[in-house]
Amino acid sequence: MTKKDEKKEKLLKKYASLGQTGGPGGGMRMGPGPGGRNRMRMASGKPKSMKGSIKRLFSYVGPDAYKMIFVAIALLVTTITSLVASYMLRPIINNLIEENQTVKERLSHLVMGLVFMAIIYLLGILSTYIQNRLMIGIAQNSLQRIREDLFFRMQKLPIRYFDTHSHGDLMSRFTNDVDNVGTMLSNTVASLFSGSITLLGTLVLMFYTNWMLASVVIILTPLLLSAGGKITSMSRKYYKGQQEALGAVNGYVEEMVTGQNVVKVFCHEEEAVDDFNILSDHLQKNQIKAQFFGGIMGPVIGNLSKISYAVTAALGGVLCFMGKFDVGGITIFTKYASQFSRPLNEISMQMNTIFSAMAGAERVFAMMDELPEAEDKEDAIWVCNREDYKKNYHKDMIPYDDQLKENPNLQIIDGKRICPIDGYVKISQVDFGYVPEKQILYGVSCYAKPGQKIAFVGSTGAGKTTITNLINRFYDINKGLITIDGINIMDINRESLRSNIAMVLQDTHLFTGTVMENIRYGRLDASDEEVIEAAKLASADPFIRRLEHGYQTVLEGDGSNLSQGQRQLLNIARAAISKAPILVLDEATSSVDTRTEKHIEQGMDHLMKDRTTFVIAHRLSTVRDADAIIVLEGGHIIERGTHEELLKEKGKYYRLYTGDLELD
Repeated sequence: MTKKDEKKEKLLKKYASLGQTGGPGGGMRMGPGPGGRNRMRMASGKPKSMKGSIKRLFSYVGPDAYKMIFVAIALLVTTITSLVASYMLRPIINNLIEENQTVKERLSHLVMGLVFMAIIYLLGILSTYIQNRLMIGIAQNSLQRIREDLFFRMQKLPIRYFDTHSHGDLMSRFTNDVDNVGTMLSNTVASLFSGSITLLGTLVLMFYTNWMLASVVIILTPLLLSAGGKITSMSRKYYKGQQEALGAVNGYVEEMVTGQNVVKVFCHEEEAVDDFNILSDHLQKNQIKAQFFGGIMGPVIGNLSKISYAVTAALGGVLCFMGKFDVGGITIFTKYASQFSRPLNEISMQMNTIFSAMAGAERVFAMMDELPEAEDKEDAIWVCNREDYKKNYHKDMIPYDDQLKENPNLQIIDGKRICPIDGYVKISQVDFGYVPEKQILYGVSCYAKPGQKIAFVGSTGAGKTTITNLINRFYDINKGLITIDGINIMDINRESLRSNIAMVLQDTHLFTGTVMENIRYGRLDASDEEVIEAAKLASADPFIRRLEHGYQTVLEGDGSNLSQGQRQLLNIARAAISKAPILVLDEATSSVDTRTEKHIEQGMDHLMKDRTTFVIAHRLSTVRDADAIIVLEGGHIIERGTHEELLKEKGKYYRLYTGDLELD
């Protein structure tokens, strides 16, 4: 195998297979799962059976089932009118050559026949219009249900799923795959139904017209079906490969678009183009094969049908010569013989659309079938901050004592277990690994009392971010215990848990909308005044007021019209508006300049007041005032203490701080 072939195999494996290998990527935020975000993998999911996929797909048509009855009636009328109008040619032609009629009588019969045919065809046009209007509505309603169901299921998926799947591949399921399903529902279903009725009706009329010629057509038909079957089986395989290759290309493009700055900084353009060309070439080859076998199906069956047409025409001519068949009969029979192969041809031509739609449906259903986050316990505890508890339940909190076995503030109100928390976090002998074969944390134990600032430092991959992800329950621990105010986080409603933990991440994300809406994302019921106060707390108010429309300035493209530092300030303001008693800062000031950092740190002092704060830091100067600094190495806690205490120990922290050892 050449180096080029090896590179191709590596790229295809990386972007076109599910694969879950490796541990958490270094420096990743918000739940670094197996392989991390820089090891995104494409997933096609386990292939479903054609029968199962079709059955499940049409369950989305269920609410419009009554409309399908009218569609079927309209299709039936369209098909019958077409067949009847064709049969009208037999008496018309026979009357024209009838020797016992005058010219006037022949013309009269011709005009009457043509008028009757016109009426029949107009009825067919009307039924076709009704069928198309109804079918388009049914298809779009079904697609809406599929998209909404898919998006709803996506919101329920764990962080682990997004860490192991390319964003481009997930996007392609909402666009390419769903669109292919829509094409099938809009056109193909009606074509298959119409073709089946036409096939049956044509067969009946052929036997009614001449059973001998009809038998000849039936004998030749298996030749058409066997040729179509072989091409169909090959076409289905290549259409699935095409969808997977398309997802791989989408995933790679999405990754390169979001990482263009990195690509250019490291002059990786040529390598990126080479990698893309490999994936694009793979897609092209799959598309050629899929389109070729899908495209030749119609012409092959169409040309084979000409053999049937020629044989029946020749035999019909012999019967006419022998006086055992009429001219009008042979005229319409050859037309029916041609029509008999046309439904087969149309059905075969729809196979590429069907297989493409089924491949897309399988990928959509595979995402829907992914296991969601585990359901909360039926008696899960809803936690809230002290202020909301007092405001809504008019009760004061009893100071929590770590020595107590149960939290004295836990109340059952309106059948709901509710408990206010101050943010006493305790981690006891926690083991964890993103995948069973690779453990990340080993017996980690630490605690943080309300209002304390705890800093995690250590090399990349030491487990700093992992600990905060476990507190949030982005992942569940393998062994050990994490409690908040004495309550096991596994017993806490996941929604209420996360709403009481504010996070400021190194990687910012802003949504399309105004500045005020983006800050309010931290607490949707916040007033405008509270939003402005939060912005002031984060030192974001001055630059916001300098924007063209101030707080009503619309941000697009993840805040592309703002600097990285300004985006981070809005991210901090979003956390500031939250009333969460627990705060996680993941190198929150790493993307701002020194001057801005000082403003942020001033705001942070106010933000961290009376909150339990966990800080993940690479710059040790930002954690000197922490109540406790925990040094991690290889998933183990190797040192802990205040800044002064750790310097006296002259261990790893001392070497990091003095520059003898650098954080990698």
